[in-house]
Amino acid sequence: MSERRRRTPNPGGDGQQPPGGGGRRGGPGPDELSSEGIGRRRPSGVRETAQQPRMTRAEMRKAAQKKGKGGGRRGGAAASASAAAAAGPGKKRFIDYPRFGKTGVRRWLPSWKQWLSGFLLFFAVCVGGVFYVYQTTQVPNANELMRTQNTIYYWADGTEMTRKGDTNRQIVELNDISPYLQNAVIAAENQSFRTDSGIDPKGMVRAVYNMAKGGETQGASTITQQYVKNAYLSQEQTLTRKMREFFITLKLNQQMSKDDILKGYLNTSWFGRGANGAQAAAQAYYGVNAKDLDLCQSAMLAGLLKGAAYFDPTNPANKERSQGRWSWILDQMVKTKAITPEERAKCTAFPDPVALKPSANMNGEISYLVDTANRYVMATDKTITQQMLDKGGLKIYTTFEKDKVDALKKAVDDVKAENLDPKKRPNNDTFVQFGAASIRPGDGALVAIYGGDGVENGHYDNNAEATGVQVGSTFKPFVLSAAMQVGVQTAKDDGKPKRINADSRYLSDDMSEIRKPDGSLVIGDDGKPYRQKNEDSGKRGYVSLRQAMQWSYNVPFVQLGQDVGGQAVADIAVQMGVKREGLADPKTATFPIGTSTISPIRMATAYGTLAASGKEADPYSVTKVEVDGKERAGFGKKDTKVALEPAVADNVTDVLVNVAKNGTGSKTNALGRPVAGKTGTTDKGRSAWWVGYTPQLVTSVAMWRENPSEHKRESLDGTAGKTDIHGGDIPTDIFTRYMKAALANEKKMDFPTPQPIGTEVDSSGAPSTATATAPPSPTATDTPSAPAQTQQPTQQPDHPQPPQPTQGGDCVPGVDCQPTPPPHTPKPSTSSCIPVVNCPPTQPTPTDTSTSGGGGKPGGGTGGGTGGGTGGGGGGKPTPTTTGGVPGGTGQ
Repeated sequence: MSERRRRTPNPGGDGQQPPGGGGRRGGPGPDELSSEGIGRRRPSGVRETAQQPRMTRAEMRKAAQKKGKGGGRRGGAAASASAAAAAGPGKKRFIDYPRFGKTGVRRWLPSWKQWLSGFLLFFAVCVGGVFYVYQTTQVPNANELMRTQNTIYYWADGTEMTRKGDTNRQIVELNDISPYLQNAVIAAENQSFRTDSGIDPKGMVRAVYNMAKGGETQGASTITQQYVKNAYLSQEQTLTRKMREFFITLKLNQQMSKDDILKGYLNTSWFGRGANGAQAAAQAYYGVNAKDLDLCQSAMLAGLLKGAAYFDPTNPANKERSQGRWSWILDQMVKTKAITPEERAKCTAFPDPVALKPSANMNGEISYLVDTANRYVMATDKTITQQMLDKGGLKIYTTFEKDKVDALKKAVDDVKAENLDPKKRPNNDTFVQFGAASIRPGDGALVAIYGGDGVENGHYDNNAEATGVQVGSTFKPFVLSAAMQVGVQTAKDDGKPKRINADSRYLSDDMSEIRKPDGSLVIGDDGKPYRQKNEDSGKRGYVSLRQAMQWSYNVPFVQLGQDVGGQAVADIAVQMGVKREGLADPKTATFPIGTSTISPIRMATAYGTLAASGKEADPYSVTKVEVDGKERAGFGKKDTKVALEPAVADNVTDVLVNVAKNGTGSKTNALGRPVAGKTGTTDKGRSAWWVGYTPQLVTSVAMWRENPSEHKRESLDGTAGKTDIHGGDIPTDIFTRYMKAALANEKKMDFPTPQPIGTEVDSSGAPSTATATAPPSPTATDTPSAPAQTQQPTQQPDHPQPPQPTQGGDCVPGVDCQPTPPPHTPKPSTSSCIPVVNCPPTQPTPTDTSTSGGGGKPGGGTGGGTGGGTGGGGGGKPTPTTTGGVPGGTGQ
């Protein structure tokens, strides 16, 4: 007999089997797996097999407790095992989970029956839930929901500025709305409107998916859904609102006819210009009743439903977009057979709307303040739309300070009254525009703007947000900041571009060739070596970057831009607060001298980074927004970001203090406190700028001419009876007058003392400082119309004199000299030529650091110095000539 079939002897040791027999058949015998008489017994008649399931200890204890035979843990387990095994798996469970008779992972995997049952149960719950929500959803009373409210704007001190939201709404019957407009709206918004169920499932899923993942929100697709959103729900884009919209749309589509839905939609839709509904829109845009709209006008109004802020042709930026949509809608009307091709052919000219009639409470600067606040609100909270703002129910608390807004407007108005006379000079003093912005550095709060003459005078564009005006030489501080922060590629420090300081010298001669960092020439569009023009034709040799900034020479900064790299300059400008979309192509040679078009608000922001020692603060105009009494998050001051090292920002500020005190911005000396800033004048005088700051306030002022009918920039030459207009003239005058009033109650503060930064890295060809002489003194002042001879005698003692030529001086006083220069007498020259100008050229010897030796910066030249000999002249303002230069080039 095999070992497997042999019975195990009695553990008692007497060799006898216990009663009941030990054969294969009959009563139970001892378990082969028993130990010391305690084991599991096989039920009678059950064949012994390895596949017979065994009970776990937990199951045996439960069985023992059920039979009431639990004498002890082991005894109870043994007795229950026998009973449970004899009874099989027991009573069947309603849900066999975990699954009986399975081991391991299979014990926890549901069977296909369980999967199917679960799915059917889930489906039934969903259907029941949808049915319940549908039955309990109530369609609100549209008349109660369409009540008019105001949006209220507040000054920084909490007092009310103005109210907006007296919505123009007039409910009319469908037969009082032009059939052309009805069909145009259907063709543009929902061509299947007459036959669909009111729901666009694909559009709903797409919108819900975008909202769930945090992407761009999308509106309802069908006219019925849009009507529900307009009349019954808020404009916010949330999943909850989207679900309510779905169920109300389903009910509404069953309760109302298509004509009633279309009537409701056309009476509640937003068309812009404060007009809700077709009747109000017809009056606002064309001065006619809705039933009298023709085909061409109807197509234009239908185009506004996609977004009045983007398709209102009143805004010049929207004109082309509006015309394109108008033409497309007419084509769609032909496609849907709403009109014939012959009718379509009659609409050849775009139907321009009538002039906008502004509300009286939006006169003066108020409309521009509201516009700036609205832009910020919508950019910060994407759920707030222009329609929400105009519909009302919001409270907007701004950063604008009434006294400063009034002071800025008064400064502009006074300067205009004193200088401009359109009747006397109609060809020069008309269409002159100004834009300005004033910001607290280190904070970003926008305290005042000047947006234009006022909507009551037909000026609707917000000039403080203007982005089409080139900034000219006000861009040069960004180039200097990049050179100090990033370094120049023409010299290396541990393999990296070498960081320079303002004492670095660059060639300033007019019409100089510009070289790339590798020494090759920059080639112009004509295929010839590019030559950069200055404001005048003088040749002043090599000057320090400090002096180049003081008198706004173009050549040094165009070359410096090449040495640093245009992309590095662009990146620094963006870090300081400029919007990248406002920048010109950084690969162009003239990029460093201001061909970019940046708004006054953003220019003030970037200069504010310098005033705050390198900390950039995003501009903000709103501190708090409440919608229907609930405050929205995300408004107010943002955390500052480090854009520049403090030493870099403070050194650039030190250079700009010299510009304001001794250079093209000397008119600011009348302010009587430390000021830093930079002038800017673009090619052919198409714009003039001054951007300046004190430690407490930064203000930018821009001036340009633009024919509103052509939207084309015109030259400022001849404006105010002057040959040409520069940034140091009218814009600087406005800045000074405004800042006097704005800072009247604030103490005078000095700028931080700059810490050393970088080293002197002269451009290729710069002579040794041991043989350099100072440049001659230019003959003109910052005010082109004033003779240079009369400027110097009127200087007050606290206003530094323009640099004067000195016999034997090696630097320009107040510009390049050390604070306490030791007495120095240069050695008499043994040559009759002037170094750098008419001496025989020597082999260029580029240097990375300043060379020790006799003193000052190179000068020399024939450009109008009043002193002769090798001593050269001072660093005065160059004689102004007709603005030239390459296209897009800049002057002062």
